[in-house]
Amino acid sequence: MPRAALLSIHARVAGADSAVWEHQSLVQIWGPRFSDYVVPAKDLAVFSLGRLPENARGQARALDTAARLRAFLDGRRMPFGEAGRGMGVSPNSLRYAAATGTVLLRWDGVRQPVVRCAPPPEMDPREARLELARRYLHVFGPATAASFARWAGIGRVEASGAFDMLARTLTPVRTAAGEAWILAEDEAEFLRAPSKPSLGARFLPSGDAYYLLWGTDREILVPDAKRRAELWTERVWPGALLVDGEIVGVWRRAGADLSIQTGRRLSKAEWDALEAEAMSLPLRGLKEKIDVRRS
Repeated sequence: MPRAALLSIHARVAGADSAVWEHQSLVQIWGPRFSDYVVPAKDLAVFSLGRLPENARGQARALDTAARLRAFLDGRRMPFGEAGRGMGVSPNSLRYAAATGTVLLRWDGVRQPVVRCAPPPEMDPREARLELARRYLHVFGPATAASFARWAGIGRVEASGAFDMLARTLTPVRTAAGEAWILAEDEAEFLRAPSKPSLGARFLPSGDAYYLLWGTDREILVPDAKRRAELWTERVWPGALLVDGEIVGVWRRAGADLSIQTGRRLSKAEWDALEAEAMSLPLRGLKEKIDVRRS
């Protein structure tokens, strides 16, 4: 969601303000699980065409839906519910067109997403999927084709095909979670002696890419089972509290009230860093001062 994108950007980019998610260098698209994602405009092809099905039926549905939507809108922008009804189809079915890279959104998290059509990206879908897989391996590796499929919201056939085509550039590794792969060019970084980061405190929003994981990948990031159950709940996930690169708890917000639940004792310096970071969050429309509560 745009509000989550705002906090994800703030956690990584100094000086990000409350309008950064609408910067001209970013676009919104429907991504995995038909959720709204904010991605770099220059990488639109990677995050859209990279998810285009290879099977004839899936491709035809995506391309046909995109073509009919383009013809109906004819350069206009409108809420996707209105567009779907005007076309005589279920509005949710318009989301299948997202994988063509020609459907862009504008959603503020309150009203219905507004859709518009853009020119098709100039990139081969297979090359887009390979680049998507490379980025996934670089950020989330060690990884498997199955975990890539789940993360990207694509079929296992497409994910396995991408890993097969990248085979010469991959290195097999053994992890606590089993056999997996990394990019060969990243091997030196994995072999480098670990150092304790000094990154300060961050409030990662629900669904942030840092912990958008499933299965055994979660065990690697958060070894304690109790902590995992608190972070990855069955319904809406809470936000993750990150202190010097370690997830130390979860957080939730209702208006100006921000509650923190930690899984270990935090030093005064860590608490001070969390409170300072909470006060710096660029929350839209909030006129009251953030009230941080510990639990």
